[in-house]
Amino acid sequence: MTMDYEAVIGLEVHAQLLTASKMFCGCDADVFAAPPNTHVCPVCLGMPGSLPVINRRAIESTIMTGLALNCQIAEASVFVRKNYSYPDLPKGYQISQYELPLCHDGWLLIEVGGERKRIGIRRAHQEEDTGKLTHVNGHSLVDYNRSGVPLLEIVSEPELRSADEAYAYLTKLRTILRYLGVSTGDMEKGAMRCEPSISVRPTGSTAFGTKVEIKNLNSFRVVKLALEYEIARQIEALRRGEKIAQVTMGWDDARGRTVVQRVKEGSEDYRYFPEPDLPPLEVSREWVAEIAARLPELPDARRDRFMAQHGLSAYDASVLVADREVADYFESVVGAVGGKADAKTVANWFTGELFRLMNETGTTIGQVKVTAEAFAELLELVAGGTVNLNTAKMVFEEMFRTGQGAQEIVAAKGLAQVSDREVLEKMVRATLAAHPTEVASYHGGKTTVLGWLMGQVMRETKGKANPGVVRALLEEELKRKP
Repeated sequence: MTMDYEAVIGLEVHAQLLTASKMFCGCDADVFAAPPNTHVCPVCLGMPGSLPVINRRAIESTIMTGLALNCQIAEASVFVRKNYSYPDLPKGYQISQYELPLCHDGWLLIEVGGERKRIGIRRAHQEEDTGKLTHVNGHSLVDYNRSGVPLLEIVSEPELRSADEAYAYLTKLRTILRYLGVSTGDMEKGAMRCEPSISVRPTGSTAFGTKVEIKNLNSFRVVKLALEYEIARQIEALRRGEKIAQVTMGWDDARGRTVVQRVKEGSEDYRYFPEPDLPPLEVSREWVAEIAARLPELPDARRDRFMAQHGLSAYDASVLVADREVADYFESVVGAVGGKADAKTVANWFTGELFRLMNETGTTIGQVKVTAEAFAELLELVAGGTVNLNTAKMVFEEMFRTGQGAQEIVAAKGLAQVSDREVLEKMVRATLAAHPTEVASYHGGKTTVLGWLMGQVMRETKGKANPGVVRALLEEELKRKP
């Protein structure tokens, strides 16, 4: 009988923090797309005699993240030197934290397949980023702009059991980082990177297998693909009677597979020792309380509130709170429309027309030209019967493209809904007179013809007729004409 296996996955996530300056020097930390080696100084280049100074804002961001992840915040933590010699580390070591991290013993709640699961957070600590290597024609070029940028490392417990759970963990974590405003979490720009450790074991076993680490995965898609491939590779190797080697892998996207990079280092290889140029970091309870008071409403709490306050489904609420700016915009529109349209209607417009147009045009929520007040104005026109739903969608597309107001577009294009019974009655009678065969079919029991007849009237009015009035008039006229 074939033995079943399960995956054991732990994730190390590195997120660049949004600070004006680097972790230990005054260099500008906004380095993305900057010319190579233009945001550097003696400190981040590790020149002899230069001394680091701790970035207070970065520490506050780490504490805030730790609180959002339900971590314990250490009263004292220590920076250490993590020694390894790579060309992207100009000092020959990285200033990081090891035995005494700033945040520890937390958890994050994920949801996969309708089931919730708590994933432990072992540690969340502060360190500095490395430089960036570019390999060209057998040569390696180094850009040290990124070296020294504040980096938050978040290490999960090995409690994830599938690529889907890892994906849910990463997306949830990025949402929290963005809600806090401490990181963009933009994996494509290198602001967030993931290094999973994977092992497999017989289902039901409590012993850990030999773990393999995959370095520097830079998109959610790649993380999922790499995990699925590596889990399958290890299971097949074990079924063939092979042993899993403890190695560090990379991901070859072109071939869709993991590849060995080097033998995995252990902690002893890094020769950790306390950073002699930095004192132990002491964090008072008063400071932690002050940071905790600044925590925003987090995604899970906001989702629950949307469901309770606005009567939204769990799905709609989850979709809307996944991006803080979207959730803020939604609440602004709900507030602006007042009681003239309910929150569910607003949610439907968001998940339907708004998201469709954003996806089609590659527009972010911050680039949307429709103000909350203009959005509310359109919904009020629909609720008041000035325009029907189909016309409203056309108007919204014009609003999205130009930023014009709904009333302005409706007036300029003559899109106001026709609800005048006398006008529509004439059109209905003319339509029935022009289609005697269909009228006969209706009276013969084919009631679906009513929809077709409605379509004819709507076409005559270029979609501006009030559908409810048209339907009522058609039913009345058809009753009179057996």
